[in-house]
Formats: sequence, structure tokens, C-alpha cells
Amino acid sequence: MPVIQLSEVSKTFPPRTRGEAPLVALDRVSLEIEEGDIYGIIGYSGAGKSTLVRLINALERSTSGSIVVGGEELSTLKERELRRIRLGIGMVFQQFNLFTSRTVWGNVEYPLTVAGVPKEQHQKRISELLHFVGLADKAHSYPDQLSGGQKQRVGIARALATGPRILLADEATSALDPETTSEVLELLQRVNREFGVTIVVITHEMEVIRSIANKVAVMDSGRIIERGDVFDIFANPQTDATKRFVSTVVQAVPEPDELEALKRRHPGRIVTLSFTDGDASQSTVFLELASGGVGFELIYGGINDIQGRTFGHLTLSLTGTDDAIDAALARVGALAAVTEVR
Repeated sequence: MPVIQLSEVSKTFPPRTRGEAPLVALDRVSLEIEEGDIYGIIGYSGAGKSTLVRLINALERSTSGSIVVGGEELSTLKERELRRIRLGIGMVFQQFNLFTSRTVWGNVEYPLTVAGVPKEQHQKRISELLHFVGLADKAHSYPDQLSGGQKQRVGIARALATGPRILLADEATSALDPETTSEVLELLQRVNREFGVTIVVITHEMEVIRSIANKVAVMDSGRIIERGDVFDIFANPQTDATKRFVSTVVQAVPEPDELEALKRRHPGRIVTLSFTDGDASQSTVFLELASGGVGFELIYGGINDIQGRTFGHLTLSLTGTDDAIDAALARVGALAAVTEVR
């Protein structure tokens, strides 16, 4: 059974003022997250991502549908039982949410105190976690003495304090610079790999999904519009919203206006070669073109690596006789998908 399972879940908020319609934040969302996944949930502002998180950690109750976490149906549980469920779910926030009046040590200790963990067990657990996140030397520092990346490491240590089975990371890297973002994502991967924690990553950045997730669901207007393995979603997005997200990190095929500009600059015949994992290598294709007396220039696109698997689109300008180009493309078509742009 999945560790998180949502079936036809909707969440509607009442209107703020008289005459307004109720706000449908989630509309019949179904989702399964397996034990050990790093599952990305991506969408633009207002897509319903934050509401989804609050339902998973039982801070909100759904209007309808079923939410099962760790084998327990949340809608049937009383508040005392929900508090027990929340102890098994860690949370990492965009703005860190650290207690400014507590030291790093005190911040990590706080959930242990709330959970009723005996005081004599605190020191060993906190020390282990601060060493794990690389902040043992900052134990007695206060949050305002830390960088953004260090604050988020404290947030991760605090989220792990009670040994959760699930970790929810809600825009956890949005306030960080690119280098620090990479470090925090690497740390989350270690959490998943070494502790076996299932991680749900909420984000609006496709680069985060590419870097860390193995599965992804794309949300739009309260619905999941596309889901699947990260490689499949990147290599072959189906919906317009997903294509927009993918285009922020993957240069695919040129848009019509870009194509017209390329045609003006490059007089040859323009083709796009599409590669997926398992196809022939680029060098094999290029050798095939060259051996047929066809000149080529790469004018758009690139090859992408998703967790060790590759895909991409290369748009080339080909020069030579039409017969030579036709013959070469016929041979190349057995190695990669070929689309001639006219």
C-alpha cells in the first residue's frame, strides 16, 4: 500500500464575502506516493500545492474524498489521533520558521520536547542530527547568526528530530541562491537514501524536480493534470502547462518565431533530431551524416541528463545536395526520430 494515498480529494473554502462563490482549492485529486519516493508536486501560484500539503499533514480536513497516510484514513481520526500522525510527518518551510529566541540546539530540541521524548535522550539525538546536516559547530548559535542555507539545514534537522516516516518540503529552496539550493537538495537526497524517509517536494521550479525527484505530479487550478516518472514527463510532456514548466530547463524545438529567425541566418535544410534513452549516440548520427557527404551545423537545442538517462532535441542546418541529404536522413531515421522543419 502507498505511504500516502489520496482518492478523489476536494477542498472547498467558503466565500470571503457575501455574493462570492466558494473557492475550490482542490478538485477531485487522486495521488499515490510509494514508500521511499522523492515525489515532486509542481504548479504555479494558486494551483493548490499548499492546500495539498496541509491535507497530507492533517492541518486541514478535506471537503470530500479519502486521504490515507501510513495506512490510516485521516477523515475518521480525532484531533488527538491526528497529532500522533503528525509526529510521523516532518515539515521543511520556505522561510525556515525557526525560533529566533532559541539556539540551533534549542530549535532541534523543540519537537522532541513536544513529542514527550525523555530528556536524557535529547543530547544524543540532537548531536547526531547536527553532525548529519553539518552544523555541529553551530549548536549554540542563534538563527540570525546563520546564512540562509544554514537556517534550512537547521530546519531539516528539526524536521527529522522525531524520526518521521514522511518529510514534506514546501518550497524549501525558493529563498536560497542556486549554489545553496544544490547543497540543500543534496542533503534531502541523503535523508531519503540513508534514513529511508519518503519526501514530498512542493515547488514551482522545474530544476528542483529534475535535480531530486523520481516522480512528479503537475497541478493546475486545483487538479493534477499530468503525473509520472520524472524522465518521462521531461522527455514527453503532454499538457501545455507541463510543456511550459519543462521549457524553463530544457531547450526543445524552436517556436515559430525562433524558427523564422533561424531560417534567415542558416540557408540549409533544417531538421530536428529527437533522442531518447537507448537511441544511438549523437556521434553515431553525426558520422552518418558526414559519411554521406552532408554538412551540418547545430543551431538549436541540446541533450539533457535526468538521473543518468538522456533525452533531447537537436535542430541542425544541413547542407549538400538534396539527394545526399535525403539518403542520409533515411539512414539516420533508423537511429533517432527525424523531423524536417519547413
